[in-house]
Amino acid sequence: MQMRRGVARVAGGLAVAAVLTACAGDPSGAGSGTAEDPVMGTSPVSEALEAPTGGGSAAGSGRSTDREDRQDAAGGRDDGVVVADPEHAVEPPGPRGRDEAIAPPDMLLFNADEPLADEVVDEIAAVDGVDEVSRLSMAQVSLEERVYTVAAVDSATYRLFTPPESALFQEQWDRVAGGEVALTTASEKSLPVDGDGYLQLALGEDDAQEIHVGAIAPQIDQVDAVVNTSWGEELGIPAGNALLVRTGQKAPQALRPVIAKILGDQATIQDMDVVAREGLDTDATQQAFLVGGVAEAVGTFRYTVAGGQVIPEQAWESQYISTEEVPILGTVTCNKAMMPQLRAALEEITLAGLADKINPGEYAGCYYPRFIAGSTTLSNHSFGTAFDLNVPGNLRGTVGEMDRGVVAIFKRWGFAWGGDWSYTDPMHFEMESLVEPR
Repeated sequence: MQMRRGVARVAGGLAVAAVLTACAGDPSGAGSGTAEDPVMGTSPVSEALEAPTGGGSAAGSGRSTDREDRQDAAGGRDDGVVVADPEHAVEPPGPRGRDEAIAPPDMLLFNADEPLADEVVDEIAAVDGVDEVSRLSMAQVSLEERVYTVAAVDSATYRLFTPPESALFQEQWDRVAGGEVALTTASEKSLPVDGDGYLQLALGEDDAQEIHVGAIAPQIDQVDAVVNTSWGEELGIPAGNALLVRTGQKAPQALRPVIAKILGDQATIQDMDVVAREGLDTDATQQAFLVGGVAEAVGTFRYTVAGGQVIPEQAWESQYISTEEVPILGTVTCNKAMMPQLRAALEEITLAGLADKINPGEYAGCYYPRFIAGSTTLSNHSFGTAFDLNVPGNLRGTVGEMDRGVVAIFKRWGFAWGGDWSYTDPMHFEMESLVEPR
């Protein structure tokens, strides 16, 4: 799936404010920054972000008074968060938590007419293999002969399922909380947004409501516009009638029967993992191979796909993958070719008095046959030549907290560090060259 570029736009005349450029899971993606302050390339027509002001009205809309009332009430909170529509504002989500991972959903559960039962949602969230769920409200609206999907969300959880450039765009979620709507780039181009940045939405026979556009950014597949829960109630969207599910290391196809049994006839299940999105043939056998200095040592293998995972042939796994004890981390499962230099690097880190800079409880594994999140590109974890350390404080797109002395030692032992990438991944180390301990 090609990543959509997110464009942040706000206020009068929908002036372009910034362009976000990043590619999920791809070290060649552009941009870097922190979770609270993603790097954004400024547009040639860049203008300052501001809340809707002034008394403009859409000709013939009959809603100029409502719009002017909202503009008069708009303002900023003590914490600097813009509140464009106090009548529909909710509590802003705040910065993303350091232990909250960003990854696309694998399934969307949906009932067009009524909410999913709380006990059903809780039971699905507790299924072994389900990493994260986010409840939302969804409905479709027809505008100018096109059908669009509007989602009313809790930004704090929903944003963890969106592409990184959107998830890390804090102002977007603050503006949604402040009563504005976020659109995708594609929907913004086709939706009837007026010259003052207002969109009229109506579900069913209710009167159309005017909502100011606060941001343009990528959303999950199937969603064209995002509002907060207050606006969802105002628009009459069935509350809590959808659920996003992320399965992490478990193939979503393996969990589908379990989730379907819990759901019964309450909702449909739509697959959203890379296999479903790209239409990959799960019966086809493909070949994986590395090039460069480590290629011969780590071998090549044939594989099939299942969800976001790949299944290597057993003969290669038996020959090249092993489980061994190493300093600091304890038991690890990696490529046999990497084990000597991994062990040597960890021994040097221990001798340097830096062992406490690596938290074994925050080690996220080494051999994990899978695609890079949101793509059909194999991760180096598929070869057992990469490992992730101190995950909560070193999420993608952040500067991270990895001790630079630890990083330097790993580099001396032939490991590349994801913190050096243009789109950073500071938890990530991977074997770049073979270094033989002496």
